Amino acid sequence: MSLVLDPAAQDLLFREARTANTFTDEPVTEEQVQAIYDLVKFGPTAFNQSPLRITLVRSPEARERLVQHMAEGNRPKTATAPLVAILSADNEFHEELPQLFPHFPQAKDAFFSERPAREQAAHLNATLQAGYFIVGVRAAGLAAGPMTGFDFAGVQKEFLDDDHTPLMIVNIGKPGEDAWFPRSPRLSLDEVITTV
Repeated sequence: MSLVLDPAAQDLLFREARTANTFTDEPVTEEQVQAIYDLVKFGPTAFNQSPLRITLVRSPEARERLVQHMAEGNRPKTATAPLVAILSADNEFHEELPQLFPHFPQAKDAFFSERPAREQAAHLNATLQAGYFIVGVRAAGLAAGPMTGFDFAGVQKEFLDDDHTPLMIVNIGKPGEDAWFPRSPRLSLDEVITTV
């Protein structure tokens, strides 16, 4: 059985897509960001909770503040990417549930009245949405460079608040010269699937 998705789209989103390490200086426009969000917002989350929040780092001042919190090896690419996104989980996502899950507005209090339950749900579902976001960046013909090599507490203090937990930082743009490392191996189907 073959996939329904066009092979060129399969390549764009998965087979040929890589984590970019260099970028051109071509800007990422607000229209591109809007198109990415308009696509990825439809990815499923539990209770449609949609806890992912995106902080776009565009100004040189904010970029400089962010670079200081990056691991040494990630600083040059974050400093030169046309756009950088801080992806975080909103631990107060439940306040939006009456709007996002209108057929069961009681879910807000029935399942998420306690902060630990919200944090666990927010982390899981925002991370899922972060995966959609990376695929959406690729669908826009851009390269994504997702990273977790940074000072999480420092980024939270500098850019977020106590209700938002940073998940990853994504450099975004057109790939530059020598953008790709060689493709790393992948596990085979037999190594990841167990049938019971």
